[in-house]
Amino acid sequence: MKINGNAVRPGNVVEHKGGLWVAVKIQHTQPGKGGAYLQVELKNLRDGTKLNERFRASESVEKVRLEQKPHQYLFADGDMLTFMDTNTYDQVSIASDMIGERAVYLQDGMAVEIEFHEDSPLTVILPEYVTLEITETEPTVKGQTAASSYKPAIMENGVRIMVPPFCGTGEKVIVNTETSEYLKRTE
Repeated sequence: MKINGNAVRPGNVVEHKGGLWVAVKIQHTQPGKGGAYLQVELKNLRDGTKLNERFRASESVEKVRLEQKPHQYLFADGDMLTFMDTNTYDQVSIASDMIGERAVYLQDGMAVEIEFHEDSPLTVILPEYVTLEITETEPTVKGQTAASSYKPAIMENGVRIMVPPFCGTGEKVIVNTETSEYLKRTE
């Protein structure tokens, strides 16, 4: 669907220069001389390259609609990750670099959303939070709980995060998959 160049918003996927790009940042600019334009930072969905473009209101841009389908994570085979469509039970394999660093948060049976463009998978959307067990952390030092200090902990998936002093080895905590930050302890 065609949209005006100044109607691009962060998160929109557009077809530009023969590729699919997602708008990362936008900035409205109105110079003293000439017409206003939209400065857009674009990121290629296939190879991750970035591009800065100017779109004027008079230009039109092709906005792409992505289809989201619910999937379930099955297993990893080398650098390929296999997911199953929960409606049709079809399996799809995706390279782990498509997810990036967040792939460490995948757990067996985890429900995810996969965005497709013309039956080709583009991105995997993980849940915002996961529950992980602390496998290694330092013991709490008496009196250390008075200040709001954090200590390093290694989670069951190997990720190192900072947790409050009252968290110990073997406890389960909720972690944000985007920022790798501790949120709270599970009951």
